[in-house]
Amino acid sequence: MVDEILRLDAEYRSALVDLESAQAARKALSAEIGTATDKAAATAERRPQLDALAGRIAQSEERVREMAPDSEGSPLRALLEQMPNLLDESVPDGTDERANVVVRAWGDPPRFDFTPKAHWELGEALGVLDFERAARLSGSRFSLLKGRGARLSRALAQFFLDRAARLGYEEIAPPYLVSRATMWSTGQLSTFADAMFRDADTGLYLIPTAEVPLTALHGGEIFDAGELPRKYAAFTPCFRKEAGAAGKDTRGLVRQHQFEKVELVWLVQPQHSFDALETLTDHAASLLRELELPHRVVALCAGETGFNAAKTYDIEVWLPSAGTFREISSCSNCTDFQARRAAIRFRADAKSKPEAVHTLNGSGLAIGRTLVAILENFQRADGTVAIPQVLQPYVGFDALT
Repeated sequence: MVDEILRLDAEYRSALVDLESAQAARKALSAEIGTATDKAAATAERRPQLDALAGRIAQSEERVREMAPDSEGSPLRALLEQMPNLLDESVPDGTDERANVVVRAWGDPPRFDFTPKAHWELGEALGVLDFERAARLSGSRFSLLKGRGARLSRALAQFFLDRAARLGYEEIAPPYLVSRATMWSTGQLSTFADAMFRDADTGLYLIPTAEVPLTALHGGEIFDAGELPRKYAAFTPCFRKEAGAAGKDTRGLVRQHQFEKVELVWLVQPQHSFDALETLTDHAASLLRELELPHRVVALCAGETGFNAAKTYDIEVWLPSAGTFREISSCSNCTDFQARRAAIRFRADAKSKPEAVHTLNGSGLAIGRTLVAILENFQRADGTVAIPQVLQPYVGFDALT
């Protein structure tokens, strides 16, 4: 792909040179005519050359339009849109999850004197989860929360938003349907197009994450340096086809077509973005510490890092039913990849040219997966589930019974 991009770029630059050369030749001819004593005679004499240059300019202009990287339908643009962000040098080498690096861990997995159950067993037995009715309503990979389960889910969202407000995030309630341009600007319509739900009548897309509207919120705008960083939080439903996950996590809440989460997004000056990634990641992890859920922070290797990101940390929570850690948040520094697409810029000072901001995003946290972790880690031998102390004021009870 890189070789083909370089070849097409060379063709584009050659077309630009041809165009500029023809325009310069026409300008020189026009200057000669302008200084001639008999302008009519000079024009008639040079008419064949002027006509030839006009044809050459028209052809070159058409070729430049066809080849320009910002032109719809350009083969160069099509390839550039498939190019992922450049990885930071600190990203571990490797092609799959085996090369991911555990950066730190918090808490010890619980030890049970009974065989722990999976969350779907616990939830259905307690009457707070109903997958059968959800399937009758919508099909597979949907869930229905009832009673105290629905209240606990709502409480988690409120708890996450309250903590985000304390940490200086401005809460946003964005649209759940966005345009193709918005999706493209955040890098969702390159490798992820098949995972999105789209309304054929309007052409609008259901958001796969609040990262999309939050990141694109300032598309086309220019900040003063003093207005950065900007930190936003949003609680939204998210919609994904999970087309690439056939056969994976078919039971339970881990992988759904519709789920909810609180998303955290930063817009920062480039020199601060990697420090901001550490802070953002700790903000997400701090929620798990308050909930007393064992977890670890993992640096993703090159092959696991997403299309938009220059560097990503996954936060993984312990799930007793699986006997392993599973992702509950993904925190990424997208550097200027999304900002260049969305034209989000800033001026270092009044005399400086605008430059792209850096964008970061992370889940703080996924509601369904947090609910899974609570059910499984706080389950008791009698089938009841304790509620983490920090959540009890939000729900008004101390256990699911």
